[in-house]
Amino acid sequence: MSRDEPCFPVSVEIPVAWGEMDALNHVNNVVYFRYFETVRIEYLRRIGMLDVLSTAGVGPVLAETSARYRRPVTFPDTLRAEARVIELDEHGFTMEYRLLSQAQQTVTTEGTARVVMVDFGTGRRAPLGEALKRRVLQLEG
Repeated sequence: MSRDEPCFPVSVEIPVAWGEMDALNHVNNVVYFRYFETVRIEYLRRIGMLDVLSTAGVGPVLAETSARYRRPVTFPDTLRAEARVIELDEHGFTMEYRLLSQAQQTVTTEGTARVVMVDFGTGRRAPLGEALKRRVLQLEG
């Protein structure tokens, strides 16, 4: 990785499954959001957010998401899904993703997501909290 390339502190390897391809013989566009979800959940696990969800009744909700498809992905392949937080505020954060193809040796897809904290008892926005903010900043280095 060059010095100019962004750092993504969380990554997971995801094998492409045959059944994820569509009639046009490439991975269906909906599947990319599952790949993003996989690395997002790993990110949340690493900062301890899943523990907060189970004990406080407050947790992350996906408010907005997007994808930019740069190159088609086909079976067989393995993707490295990467995530980082690019913006942090009182009620949540914005994540950035990228998918790198092992077969193509390049980035195939980029994406973003806005994650907000919600109190599931009231259905209202909740603060992210200082402890979680610190964990995000630590993970981001």
